[in-house]
Amino acid sequence: MKLSAAILKRMKDYPPFYQAVWKACAEIPRGQVRTYGWVARCLGKPHAARAVGQALAKNPFAPIVPCHRVVGCDGKLVGFSAPGGIPAKRRLLQKEGALVRSEA
Repeated sequence: MKLSAAILKRMKDYPPFYQAVWKACAEIPRGQVRTYGWVARCLGKPHAARAVGQALAKNPFAPIVPCHRVVGCDGKLVGFSAPGGIPAKRRLLQKEGALVRSEA
């Protein structure tokens, strides 16, 4: 998804790593998921999965930047700090038609 000029301008107020994480996350197609490690590897920082999670926890652009599409390395739904937590993440993904694991 192409981010609007307004969102890109607002992103400049945040650390470059966060911006890169959010931009990579915005490219995840609707109905699909990627792992924190996948995002880290896309950024050329294969050992930065936890840092990716920290950046996504501070994502002020949700749902435009769809951090709910990022899951744990085994496909498990983890790390969703938005209101409603993991159940909300599951609902968002199911609404998009993504296949999600049954346990939280």
